Parts: sequence; C-alpha cells; structure tokens
Amino acid sequence: MHIQRIQPIAISLPMIKPVKMSFEEILNAENLLVRLEIRDGIVGWGEAASAPTMTGETHGSMVAAVHYLADKITGMPLDDIHAIMKRAGQYLYGNNGAKAAIEMALLDALGKARGKPVYELLGGARRSHIPALRLIGTGSTEGDIAETRKRLAEGYVAIKIKVGVASPEADAERARAICDAIADDEVLICADANQAWSTEQAIRFVNGIADTRIEFFEQPVAAHDVAGMASVAGASRVKISIDEGLHSIDDLRRHHAMKAAQGCSLKTIKLGGMQAVYDAALVCEQLDMKVNLACKIAEAGVASAGLLHLAAAIPSLDWGVSLSSPYLADDIVAQPLRMNAGHFDVPVGHGLGIEVDEAQVRRYTREA
Repeated sequence: MHIQRIQPIAISLPMIKPVKMSFEEILNAENLLVRLEIRDGIVGWGEAASAPTMTGETHGSMVAAVHYLADKITGMPLDDIHAIMKRAGQYLYGNNGAKAAIEMALLDALGKARGKPVYELLGGARRSHIPALRLIGTGSTEGDIAETRKRLAEGYVAIKIKVGVASPEADAERARAICDAIADDEVLICADANQAWSTEQAIRFVNGIADTRIEFFEQPVAAHDVAGMASVAGASRVKISIDEGLHSIDDLRRHHAMKAAQGCSLKTIKLGGMQAVYDAALVCEQLDMKVNLACKIAEAGVASAGLLHLAAAIPSLDWGVSLSSPYLADDIVAQPLRMNAGHFDVPVGHGLGIEVDEAQVRRYTREA
C-alpha cells in the first residue's frame, strides 16, 4: 500500500449565522480538504480550517503547502505514517494545519485498508459517547440566555461563553447572568476570551466570576504571554486553560511548570495532527491537566469525525468536545454527525467512519 495521489481542495462552507470572536467575525468556513488515494483504489480524507490568527495559515497557504509536500511523500508506504509525517516536517517547517489534514487523510486511508476504525490505530477506544460542548456568543445578555436555554433543550451538556467582547466587568456580569439561568447543576460552564485582555483586565474578570459555577476560563491573555497566564491563574479561583498558546508539548510543559494553566484545549491544526493531539493528551494525564478537544470554527464533518475518534481514544476527557460542524448550514459528508442526549456517538466503520459526498465537495470548492 503506497500513496498514489494527494490532492488539496479549498472549500468555503456557509455558516448558519456569523460567529463573533474577540478579533474576528467568521462569515464562512474557509477550509482545506485533502483527498488521498492509494494504489488499490482506497481514498482517505482529511480536513483542517484556515486559522491565520491561530496557526498563521490562510486558505491559499494551506493549499500551497499540500501541493509542495505532495511530490515529497507520494510513493511512500501508507503503513508508516510516522515516517511520512517526519519527512513532511523535514521539507516544510510549521504549516501544522495543512500537515494535520494530510495526516488525517493518511489515517482514514490506513483504517479503510486494514478494516479498522481510526481510534484503533490510535490505541483503542476508551469511550463511545462523547460529551458535547456548545459555544454561546450572541452579542447580548438576553440573547445569550435564550441561546443557552435553546442549546440545553437540545441536549448539550456543556456550554462555553464567549467573552473579551466588552469590559471585564460587563462580560463578568453577562457570564453570571447566564450561570444563574442554568438550573441543571450537571451542566459544565466555561468562558473563553481568545487572548482579548491584558493581565490586569483578565484578573478583573476572574474576580467578577469567582463565586460562579464556571469551571474554567480559556486563554485570557495573548498566546505568548505565559507569565501573564500565570498571574491570572494565581489570582483566580476558576481554572485557567490554554488554547492559542499551545502549539507543542513543550508549550504544555512550560505552562504547567509556571503554574499558568490547569488544563488545555487540544486542536489538530495547532499541534500538527491527530497523533500529536493523542500524545499531548498522554502528557496531560501525566501532569494532571484537564483536557478539552476542539475543532476550529468551523470545520466540517471530516475533521469533526477525526476529533470524535480522538475523543474515544485519549486517556481522559474532562472538559468535553467542541465540534464545529453544527455551526454550518451545509456539510460535505453524506450523513452529518448527530448528537443524542447531549453526546456524540463515535462514527462506526473503517477509517473515519464517514462517507464524503464528492458532489458536495465540488459544489463548495473555491479558488484559494
């Protein structure tokens, strides 16, 4: 089994409604698909979102990166993914989103060739029902409360409140109102500032939510500011989580050593692939750090399926899983992933366990 062809495909998918982040508003999902063929006709698929503020990659740069790497790894044996990705790293520094999409396609193809689900290639399943987390960020307190109640009625067992869009005091007041509106004590509540604040502002926010049910607060300050993260963590009764500041296992260990975070959000596009996320989750287990798994907004059914296979395989999953395909108005898989009783089922079948609708892929293909 050898790689015969690697094809990057730029797609743009419509959102149900725009998603407002602290630094950007996402109107469409600008994603990369990787279609990988091996010589016996098997096709593997991978996906990654473009995230210039997180990985430095644009739609166009990701397509260019896959084109650049394609002839370097075409012809290599499929059953040694570690060697393939090592070679990719020798030829191209960084570009972790593009590499993650390639590796996901490799795992999908290898799983299909061996008749195994991807989670078996990662070490086996520890769970099959994955707790679902939903983002909340409508722009107003009343809207957020209404959205929260809607999502809880749909069955979500965790919510993440987007903050960093107003003053720390105003956002703390909004977060408190949302917490007060949630009657179910079992619902996990967290907040995410996406690097929006200074250390002083972030401390004002954590002081404002100190007596709430919020379990963790994600990336309060700039990604590079580990000392600032440590200051916020030292002042906070709420656990602090890394997101944009985590791009390697060294970053994970550095935050732990500086007491800058008690948990993290793991994404394939930041770490360069599913195996790297699995390895990071093993380190989190050793360091007693909590784990959230997340897709970047808004990855479709391929990347979402990959995340569910990871969620099945990693040692612990304390802070739920944020799939972003539910934010899309359409998808490129034949059967979109469904949630039941607040949990996603891990796709069954070989590889990623999903069928890509190539007509849909053609419909949403765009020039990058």
